[in-house]
Amino acid sequence: MHSLSASSTYRRRREPGGPQRDRALTILCVSKLTDVPKRILIGRALRSDKLGETLLPKRIALPVFASDPLSSVAYAPGEVLLVLSVAGVSAYHFSPWIAVAVVVLMFTVVASYRQNVHAYPSGGGDYEVATTNLGPKAGLTVASALLVDYVLTVAVSIASGIENLGSAIPFVVQHKVLCAVAVIVLLTLMNLRGVKESGKLFAIPTYVFVAGVFIMIAWGAYRGLVMGDTMKAPTADYTIRAEHQGLAGFALVFLLLRAFSSGCAALTGVEAISNGVPAFRKPKSKNAASTLALMGALAVTMFCGIIALAMTTHVRMAEKPGEDLLHNGAPVGSGYVQNPVISQVAEAVFGNGSFLFIVLAAATALVLFLAANTAYNGFPLLGSILAQDRYLPRQLHTRGDRLAFSNGIVLLAGAAVLLVVIYGADSTRLIQLYIVGVFVSFTLSQTGMVRHWNRHLATETDPAKRRRMIRSRAINAFGAFFTGLVLVVVLATKFTHGAWVALLGMVIFYGTMTAIRKHYDRVSEEIAAPDEPSDDSLRPSRVHSIVLVSKVHRPTLRALAYAKLMRSDQLEALSISVDPAETKALKEEWERRGINVPLKILDSPYREITRPIIEYVRGLRRESPRDAISVFIPEYVVGHWYEHLLHNQSALRLKGRLLFTPGVMVTSVPYQLESSEAAKKRARKRADWNAPGSVRRGPVPRPKEPSNKS
Repeated sequence: MHSLSASSTYRRRREPGGPQRDRALTILCVSKLTDVPKRILIGRALRSDKLGETLLPKRIALPVFASDPLSSVAYAPGEVLLVLSVAGVSAYHFSPWIAVAVVVLMFTVVASYRQNVHAYPSGGGDYEVATTNLGPKAGLTVASALLVDYVLTVAVSIASGIENLGSAIPFVVQHKVLCAVAVIVLLTLMNLRGVKESGKLFAIPTYVFVAGVFIMIAWGAYRGLVMGDTMKAPTADYTIRAEHQGLAGFALVFLLLRAFSSGCAALTGVEAISNGVPAFRKPKSKNAASTLALMGALAVTMFCGIIALAMTTHVRMAEKPGEDLLHNGAPVGSGYVQNPVISQVAEAVFGNGSFLFIVLAAATALVLFLAANTAYNGFPLLGSILAQDRYLPRQLHTRGDRLAFSNGIVLLAGAAVLLVVIYGADSTRLIQLYIVGVFVSFTLSQTGMVRHWNRHLATETDPAKRRRMIRSRAINAFGAFFTGLVLVVVLATKFTHGAWVALLGMVIFYGTMTAIRKHYDRVSEEIAAPDEPSDDSLRPSRVHSIVLVSKVHRPTLRALAYAKLMRSDQLEALSISVDPAETKALKEEWERRGINVPLKILDSPYREITRPIIEYVRGLRRESPRDAISVFIPEYVVGHWYEHLLHNQSALRLKGRLLFTPGVMVTSVPYQLESSEAAKKRARKRADWNAPGSVRRGPVPRPKEPSNKS
């Protein structure tokens, strides 16, 4: 029983203000080594009543929630040309028509989601729409698709940004996985500082990128249409070795559909605004709808402009540039680095090495990194709602020190790092997994909105409101049809190229969330209070208290005295006999002191401590199932980490086992050794230092020296 007096846990002494004081001191001691760097990296904690100060104006909300669709114009045109290159340069003349189809789809989706943000401004977005109108299974399907898509958004954006940066800095290309992981970590820290602060950091490069692209389009149009200049991309004189020359019929249609599905990457992130409506300033729905419209207009203009300039400057792209890109009839070789379309167009329009070329190249790389911020805002918000609905761990529902959903941010970062490492930070491989999830959510969300309007039209009698509802229903119905058609195209053209991985991820998320919900439901059912609670149904018949004893010393006497105060129906001391000589000495000391508590000795031939106690307690429970068993454990409180190693942890193991025994209550009775005073003194020196949550908890009064010791 010597081991029972050793544990690192303890209860506070009953002094005025003692529990609150000791709790604060304990937090200070445990967290002082980790919280200082945490404060440096993410800043001081914010009070809950400061949440309103983190809401976003439209000028900040645009780069925060729309950085993904805006930045996707840096790689979406290139993906279209890469797919068309399979049929050779002659297939490039289809790219303007593909761009038109993408534009129609973008306007359809934007118009549809403007209805969403007005009808469901709570931030549930597609998940809330599908759950409310199509049922929990549809909602969970949408949630699974969005979670997968948010993870892929981070992975694809970072990988693409690394490739753009690598065209100027060779070190980045040589270590692109390491650099991609480093960027994800940096973005994670920025988002942990809070939405508003990260939004301010992201706003400048996003607006510089948008302005740079518009200047490039305007200057390119002026040079080509007014000045009559001939602009040539670096790859204009190259030719492409076609894998399938002269495609026609079904094969050509399939190729065009695949190119269209790749171009649809420009639509990723559109739904993030509907999920982030609560983060907007009032009027929330109106501001979110305005931001959606502005984002759509900017994205389609830049996408079409880059496609047009790529055709004008004769950009050449190949899926395997080292083999299929030919210069003077010979392959360019494996050492050739294929620059993105936007870089080639900028070089043709501005000139290689010019100021505007360098600014746009830097802004493009930076905004691609920051495009992941769309997911960093969408994933945690959706995770919080799912946690509130008991589909994800409850920890995802709570805000961190900076009023951001910190646990969701960290979870997203971990999943994105895993994908980047597995796929080697290769955007071409990663993008094949992309957009499946987002079009699943698009289709189900718009279908849900159609049912939403049908339900309201059944009861609405006002003619003006009915006209608005009918118009909204028509928009959502067309959106559901169009996005559903695109989903079929994406699955048909990308399934074998990697889309199956995204579908597998959705299935895993769906199964995991279903299992979590079943667990929470089962626990809720078990612990639910009866409809008509009574004291008799909750109160045990009797309380049988047991004080664990190893020797007669101060911790034992304190535990006995405390147990007597509880006024139990039956009180006894329990000791385990491991050494006969020590057991004999214990009995003699017990009798000599005349302790008026019965002492029971249990033999342990195998020198075990925990098992005999557990079996004894369970035996008492079997004899009297309605009795409560209260076990008092005397424990030391030490002040140095190495002292924990000098005392074994039988008490800790015993408490862990007793937790699984119904009707058993465990009470730790602490005895503070002198070294614990040293720990408190160390904590007092830092009493003015802010512990985690101290801003929300309020100032902790400096403790006074106790007048006497136990």
